[in-house]
Amino acid sequence: MAWAQNAAVVLENEYVRLRPVTEADREPVRAVAMDPDIWKYFVSAVETDADFEAFFDTCLADQSAGRRVVHIITDKATGRVAGSMSYGNLAEADRRLEIGWSWLGRDFRGQGINRWAKYLLLEHAFEQLGAERVEFKTDILNTQARRGLRNIGAVEEGTLRSYNFMPGGRRRDAIFYSVLRAEWPRVKDELATKPKVAQLDAVG
Repeated sequence: MAWAQNAAVVLENEYVRLRPVTEADREPVRAVAMDPDIWKYFVSAVETDADFEAFFDTCLADQSAGRRVVHIITDKATGRVAGSMSYGNLAEADRRLEIGWSWLGRDFRGQGINRWAKYLLLEHAFEQLGAERVEFKTDILNTQARRGLRNIGAVEEGTLRSYNFMPGGRRRDAIFYSVLRAEWPRVKDELATKPKVAQLDAVG
């Protein structure tokens, strides 16, 4: 079975539950997504109901086509939808994928949710899918996401200059991070045992 199918599963621990997006998630996601702060460093902005509809329709279309595996994150402490995170750029032949398209609603930041969601996605990527490399990228200006990626053990690799357009016309420099299979045991142990660093529960 291809990665797009094997990755579209429920992942959970005592803190968070991740499951593939469905149409039934549209309104619960809308309830936390209509916050312009979330989209400051995204390549598309969600400012209006029409923006949200286009954003959510793209999530469903990407999932259906196997271009991306979109997970909805539920905070187990409250039972509420907290945000979303995806597998994408699924290069199965090269055993490489990306974790990204990550965001959390305002009420769910700074609580370790981002950290545990990435832990579960990394664990599944390396231990079930057989990935050799998991990569992340973010806007070079997104210092909070960059600190968050370093905090989960990802290695900063370099910057691709003038990578893509952002809303408003700015050209984004994209900075890449990765975790490799050989590094996963150490990263897993640190994620599972080290206290999270305050204010590093960023998206990215």
